[in-house]
Amino acid sequence: MRYKIYSYLFDNLKLNGYLCSIFIYRIEVTLNCRSTKSIMENIVDISENTIYKMFPQVLETLLKDHTTQKPIFWATESYASMGDGYHFFDAITPEKIIGENGLIIRPRSVKTKEEQAGRTKEMAEVFTPSWVCNAQNNLVDEAWFGRQNVFNVEYPEEKRWESTQAPIVFPEGKTWKDYVRATRMEITCGEAPYLVSRYDTTTGEFIPLQERIGLLDRKLRVISENTKTSSEWLSMAQEAYKNIYAYEWQGDNLLLAREALLMSFIEYYEAKFGRRPLTKSINYIAYIISWNVWQMDGLKGVVPQSCRNNHKKTVKTLFGESNIIENCEGCQQDDIKRHNGKYCLIRDWGLRDLKTGENNRKIKFIDLIK
Repeated sequence: MRYKIYSYLFDNLKLNGYLCSIFIYRIEVTLNCRSTKSIMENIVDISENTIYKMFPQVLETLLKDHTTQKPIFWATESYASMGDGYHFFDAITPEKIIGENGLIIRPRSVKTKEEQAGRTKEMAEVFTPSWVCNAQNNLVDEAWFGRQNVFNVEYPEEKRWESTQAPIVFPEGKTWKDYVRATRMEITCGEAPYLVSRYDTTTGEFIPLQERIGLLDRKLRVISENTKTSSEWLSMAQEAYKNIYAYEWQGDNLLLAREALLMSFIEYYEAKFGRRPLTKSINYIAYIISWNVWQMDGLKGVVPQSCRNNHKKTVKTLFGESNIIENCEGCQQDDIKRHNGKYCLIRDWGLRDLKTGENNRKIKFIDLIK
């Protein structure tokens, strides 16, 4: 009986883990059982309905684009059959993805084969298995630590890995805080499997916390191993989130990536302290994510499809007004510095603004390209 109730809660209602845990707790008490399901256990497909009900401000934050000061947009015609508001340039707003539409944005692994094939053809969307992500992430850490098998041991023939159990030991001259503050970035991130690995994006299989392999997962593991108090953990977790970056073209993938980063924060905190972080802490992490994981055409450094080509423009001359056709020099000459589209802004959390004296100066992403 208990299994059927759990199955209904997780598979049919699609509730967030916290709500499931409340229901499960009440069921267990009613059944006079001592064991309860762990909060967030095996929850892969998070419903925007639940996020909005629990944290309405968080969902709005996760949908924000700081470059345009508007919500992120679909940037795909995959949802055009839904009608007005679901076409390429339409903004993704809470009302479009909650209520009856609360399950329209789904991870690639649970989309139909036809949907997957269509998106692969349209946008070359191909996701990487977790064991491959792990192997590549391990190379990054091997270079940083100067040794192999720091976080896990790979078994490539079996396409799996086993996490190391002992606390991470850091090389001479480097500390765990240095590792947390080391900058990491995932380009064209999709659902961000290189940053956080709540589930395998190709199969949908849930990955237990202790076996996760993302670059941010590793930072959060290190933080949990080296902090004792909630305040210190939260402070360093914020540092970790401020030092990971990612961009993505399609709005639905971007939202899924942002959600995965947020849920990972909650899961690691709960595993460490046995309770959910305060709403204000969740809100602030969502704010960092909304800056550091953004919507962009990675080849141009601009908001997708924002360049103006064959655009009729009226200009003033000595002889009055004249109409000219405007084209994007960057597109014509394949020069990332000369596009007339909207260049994407990011926030350098450690850079001081010379005018205001404040930290966290906004900069164009392309200004980082030498």
